Amino acid sequence: MTTYISILRGINVSGQKIIKMDALKRMYEKLNFENVQTYVQSGNVIFSVKETDTKVIEKIILSQIEKEFGFDVPVIVLSAKTLETIIENNPFTKDNSKEPQFLHVTFLADNPAEFNKEKIVEKKQAGEELAFTQNAVYLYCPNGYGNTKLNNNFLENKLKVKATTRNWKTTNELLRLATKII
Repeated sequence: MTTYISILRGINVSGQKIIKMDALKRMYEKLNFENVQTYVQSGNVIFSVKETDTKVIEKIILSQIEKEFGFDVPVIVLSAKTLETIIENNPFTKDNSKEPQFLHVTFLADNPAEFNKEKIVEKKQAGEELAFTQNAVYLYCPNGYGNTKLNNNFLENKLKVKATTRNWKTTNELLRLATKII
């Protein structure tokens, strides 16, 4: 069994696409996933399953969400090892001048094809920084994520891939919970 983290995008935001976490947990258990835990109300689920292809797991979860809750939501599945690598590769954590509460990670469902990096970078506001990897965009938003133009919708549009963003605290907590299962 491998431990995974699924990150759903756009549920329980502004009264839209409401899914209670206990109902989401039950749904995962119905799929015969094991060690199922949820974390906060934004659709973070830690679980174990024998399947090793994250794209297959994403499709299984997406299909079941449509069936049980009646709507489509993007689902990104990461192995605990992949999440650990994403955390380790955050260039901003090595800079002591960066305050952790302003760090965010935008998780990418796929590796973006060619994109215009300059068109993204030009949207940075004073003090903001960003860095790209194949499966994540690291953000430092000292004015708050709610005030940045480098938000999830903007990055999805420019990178042409589905994405979802989590703050640094949540990102680390998901790994901590996953490593308890392994």
